[in-house]
Amino acid sequence: MTAPDSPDSPDASAGPAGAPAGPVDGTAAGVDLADLQASIERTYGERDRARGVSATVAWLAEEIGELAQAVRKGTHEQQVHEFGDVVAWVATLANQQGVDLSAAVRRYARGCPRCGTSPCTCP
Repeated sequence: MTAPDSPDSPDASAGPAGAPAGPVDGTAAGVDLADLQASIERTYGERDRARGVSATVAWLAEEIGELAQAVRKGTHEQQVHEFGDVVAWVATLANQQGVDLSAAVRRYARGCPRCGTSPCTCP
């Protein structure tokens, strides 16, 4: 979609880009989800609000498509880059909607939120 330094893209370097996924406790290789959201807000908040939710959802959908392509045909580096972009756009959308991502993922911290076990034993 856009290069990390594009004025219309959450900068992948502002958060999780290149970092392996961490535990579901709100951290990703030393990047706390709350810290990531705050960084995205400081860096892009004004622009994000001007763009609006509908356009942000469209950008997120495009980034998910790019991630799907990287997973199917890309290198590990391309996959890491696209995962970072998707997480950054999710943080952008969460900020626009007033959603705390750490709170949103907390229900997964101890296993399956449906059956309460890890690994999941849902049918």
